[in-house]
Amino acid sequence: MPNGLIHRDSLRSHPDGLALVLTIPWYRSLWLSSVTSLELTIDGHAVDQADLRFELDGTAYALDALPEQSETLWFLQQHPSLIIRRDEPGPLGETHDVLLVGQLRLPYMQIAPGADGGPGMYVPNFVRDAQTLTVTDRDAAAPALVSDVPPPPVATDADPFQLGLTLYSASAEFRAGWFDFDGLLDRVAELGIGPGIEIVASQMVPTYPVVSDEFARTWRDAFDTHGFDASSFGANLDMGRRRDRDMTPDEEFEFSELMFRGAKKLGFPLVRIQSAKPELLRRLLPIAEDLELKLAYEIHAPMGPNAEPILMVRDTYAELDSPLLGFVADFSSTMHAMSPTLLRAVSRAGLDTESVERLQAIWATDATMQERQQEFIGYLKGRDFDPGRLGSFAHLAFNMHGHVAPQEWADIMPQILHVHAKFYDIDENGQEPAIDYPELVRVFVEGGYRGYWSSEWEGHAFAELGEVDPLLLVRKQHDLIRRSMRALQPA
Repeated sequence: MPNGLIHRDSLRSHPDGLALVLTIPWYRSLWLSSVTSLELTIDGHAVDQADLRFELDGTAYALDALPEQSETLWFLQQHPSLIIRRDEPGPLGETHDVLLVGQLRLPYMQIAPGADGGPGMYVPNFVRDAQTLTVTDRDAAAPALVSDVPPPPVATDADPFQLGLTLYSASAEFRAGWFDFDGLLDRVAELGIGPGIEIVASQMVPTYPVVSDEFARTWRDAFDTHGFDASSFGANLDMGRRRDRDMTPDEEFEFSELMFRGAKKLGFPLVRIQSAKPELLRRLLPIAEDLELKLAYEIHAPMGPNAEPILMVRDTYAELDSPLLGFVADFSSTMHAMSPTLLRAVSRAGLDTESVERLQAIWATDATMQERQQEFIGYLKGRDFDPGRLGSFAHLAFNMHGHVAPQEWADIMPQILHVHAKFYDIDENGQEPAIDYPELVRVFVEGGYRGYWSSEWEGHAFAELGEVDPLLLVRKQHDLIRRSMRALQPA
């Protein structure tokens, strides 16, 4: 999913001059307070900040007022306008060189908490869009979809796992507006994917963090139509929603409880939690017990089940001693190679063959994520290659691809409540080239796991919009998992 604010159809005529139709440069909805800065240059001339305004849902904001808007959600499917004041409206067909530089702060990805009541440090998202755009009055058309796909093999009682997907797999397409919520579920059903449906609440719920009655009706109608099951409700904790300070412990509790009640309203049995702070979990457990919800903390690359931070969570679980507490196993932790999708992306960004090979060699070492990242950045600088040309890829290459052995999942198998069957590619042989799915299936079958495997295509972090059909890939991954399960069954 390109990390961009603008696309080829973004430039529009406006009564006040011009407007850029913006796309949120992330996979989930964010608060307007997340927008730190927007700087625009047109045809080589910087546009004065006083000549720009941000307009969302009919309300206009001065750019320096955006960090104060902690109560206003920029929903993933909303496309606000950056309005550029000019003497006359820009005529259709006129072409301009546009450079838009933006900085956002991701309010749920805390680097360090605040001190003395001040704000903490959060992962930034830097966006630099340089494009030649033509003034248009319409959105670009979505591509045609392949529909003549054979039906999947019928699930049987002998299959140890139930299959499903997280709608996160279609993040880029949903963000672009190629699907509305109903249309996305229709496409999932058309391809024979399911029955489990997982959501990231901050991505799919327009009234996040509250689940409205209207969304609940839409959800139930779709599930009744297609026979889906709710599998996992992904909950974030937006500690940095306000720019002046972090959430207080009471606010973290109240925010989490809102989402727990939303998960229950939609019929989910499990919430994927982001925080495992002992005090917060201690307060939330009675809510989970009352709502009959399991709480699962995600183990994601670059960590594995025995990483130090995860051992601390395991200690917390042992102290609280509740059957409702467990983990989501994310297979990004257990990769034996780097994703070809990522390697294609860094090649497009300018890495030559030697640098791509060096990237893979550094990734395969046993150094920490930070040490490997710094070694690679040092290598690039030694070759006079600006790491900034790779954007976030110089970080994501190590943060999103772990190489823990698949067998380590057996160490916590009784506590694994849900699986993110992460994948990036399916090759011509029907295999995931960077993740050993037959071995993972074996480990989980022998370990006695019997829950959902929720397919999670994360190639959108590296692929261009429209490069592949992610739901077709999910269907191919389901076929791979079924083959792997059935290869273990007695003849």
